[in-house]
Amino acid sequence: MSSKEKPTLGGTRIKTRKRNIAAPLDPAAFADVVVQIYLDNAGDLELVCKNLESSDLNFSRYGDTFFEVVFTGGRTQPGTIKPDEGERHPYSIIDCEPKREVILPSVIYVQKILRRKPFLIKNLENVMQRFLQSLELFEENERKKLAIFTALAFSQKLSGLPPETVLQPLLKDNLVAKGLVLSFVTDFFKEYLVDNSVEDLISILKRGKMEDNLLDFFPSAKRSAEGFAEHFTKEGLTSLVEYNEKKIFEVKLKEMKSAVTTQISEETDISEVIETVKQHVKDAKLPDVEVVRMLWDVLMDAVQWSGKNQQQNSNAALRQVKAWAKLLNTFCTSGKLELELIYKVQMQCYEDAKLMKLFPEIIRSLYDQDVLAEDTILHWFRKGTNPKGRQTFVKALEPFVNWLEEAEEEE
Repeated sequence: MSSKEKPTLGGTRIKTRKRNIAAPLDPAAFADVVVQIYLDNAGDLELVCKNLESSDLNFSRYGDTFFEVVFTGGRTQPGTIKPDEGERHPYSIIDCEPKREVILPSVIYVQKILRRKPFLIKNLENVMQRFLQSLELFEENERKKLAIFTALAFSQKLSGLPPETVLQPLLKDNLVAKGLVLSFVTDFFKEYLVDNSVEDLISILKRGKMEDNLLDFFPSAKRSAEGFAEHFTKEGLTSLVEYNEKKIFEVKLKEMKSAVTTQISEETDISEVIETVKQHVKDAKLPDVEVVRMLWDVLMDAVQWSGKNQQQNSNAALRQVKAWAKLLNTFCTSGKLELELIYKVQMQCYEDAKLMKLFPEIIRSLYDQDVLAEDTILHWFRKGTNPKGRQTFVKALEPFVNWLEEAEEEE
């Protein structure tokens, strides 16, 4: 027999590349399973949470659908809040009572879900944003529930829910014009302020780039400081009214300060500067005390201070006081306002090392220019209440006070 190897049929095996075949989207089946879990556990959110955690549901793919079920009890049609086909459950946020104690368990439940599946925060953001864009499609009672949930979500610091995206739809013109936004934010503010301060609320609004736009929540016909105060006072939110009044006051004071600073830098005639201040005070109803403080700030800000030369600083400050004494005198119209000016000088000299030794010279100059009365200076010296640097300044002013007292005795 031949030892030759018999020929065999051979060939090259061609390896076929495996393709990732995407499973078709089936949010309806996903929603039905989630709804069934709710129904099986009679809406007990603790048990629902445990069952969802042990399931093999694809949350990463159907996150939006999941939160639609949480909020409305089932799927919604794309782009709307209308119910889509499929099973529904009666334990949703929209179906419950519009009360804090009823909605809070849903917020805590969502928080637990997010802790286990943090990637879902984006889906929650999407759904909340979509619902707030569609406020007009909800009933009034349903909008209130959404407002309470939103307030509690931020109050509970729900896994970093970003107000800058969630709250932005509230500035849509059509929603504002219909009064829907004002109604929503009123419920939102009232609920949030139960456990949080106005400062906390403003912090959220700042992140949402809304803290300067509070009046924008009002329909144009009601958009005024008076309308704001009337509405929120009636709703019991006086702390928010006070914040807004303070904000308006600060803006108007800043506008006046800017106008006066420009005039002083341009060496405008003093009579024009006085008229500018009077007009701003009249229009903005600014308190006299704040006007006096602001004027002193503006005058001292305009001084060209020397880095180290104390004598130059002293001369520059005294020249400024002398040049603008008439401006100060026009608005320091009482002993109380004169005393406030002394306190303002005291604080500036205390906080700025280069001015520390100038206090007695500035006070003497203000006296010489008839801005400060003798009685006011003596009152500050004997009974002044601001402790900042007081001991040092009293000692420095003592020779001048002695001179005043001696002159008084001679008279």
